[in-house]
Amino acid sequence: GIIAGARGAGATPLRCFAAESAPASEKSWYEEYRKSLNGGLTHKALLVDAAGTLLIPSQPAAQIYRDIGLKYGVKYSEDEILRRYRWAYQQPWVNSRLRFTDDGRPFWQFVVQTATGCTDPQYFEELYEYYATEKAWHLCDPDAGKVFQALRRAGVKLAVVSNFDTRLRPVLQSLKCEHWFDALAISAEVGAEKPNPTIFLKACELLGVNSEDAVHVGDDRRNDIWGARDAGCDAWLWGADVHSFKD
Repeated sequence: GIIAGARGAGATPLRCFAAESAPASEKSWYEEYRKSLNGGLTHKALLVDAAGTLLIPSQPAAQIYRDIGLKYGVKYSEDEILRRYRWAYQQPWVNSRLRFTDDGRPFWQFVVQTATGCTDPQYFEELYEYYATEKAWHLCDPDAGKVFQALRRAGVKLAVVSNFDTRLRPVLQSLKCEHWFDALAISAEVGAEKPNPTIFLKACELLGVNSEDAVHVGDDRRNDIWGARDAGCDAWLWGADVHSFKD
């Protein structure tokens, strides 16, 4: 589990992760130490990555780009779209470390046009709007809601920390999960992207906790693990340290 202790209060036990290579005896000692500091909780707050951890696309991006693009004359195969998409996504963005500002349209227009070779504005708008709906996403862990509600009852504060544009709020609303969280730290709103520790510190500020009292869960070692630790948070890698929110 993520936040151990407070079992009598209905909390789902959550394990503590001090260091990836720490022996079991050290982890146990560290867990007991943290619980002694925090009234039975190993952490006071849980920070969660969005895309790839809380949410995953319902269909592969290259498939959607091609399926929607066929009527607009997109000819590339899914493999070619994926290759070009990855190249475009990783390019430096207009001399800035911040790809997403506000709705992120300029960045995504560049990615879509590069990935598909299609410059039709109607194609971009249809694709862009698709990813703002619940059709484009589903929850990684179907039990997430139950776990998060149990944690909140135990007094744990929850926040999403995500490199995303302003569509994330309506996406979470459409999936009926925005109310699970006490705060959303979205890069387009904060003005900093993971692994910049600023976005993690902003999430902690919004929750009213110190960074050393928070643990972050995400699927990207650089952005989520290194970034969170640089901010002073604990961090667990989704798919390695934890495989579900019940873990």
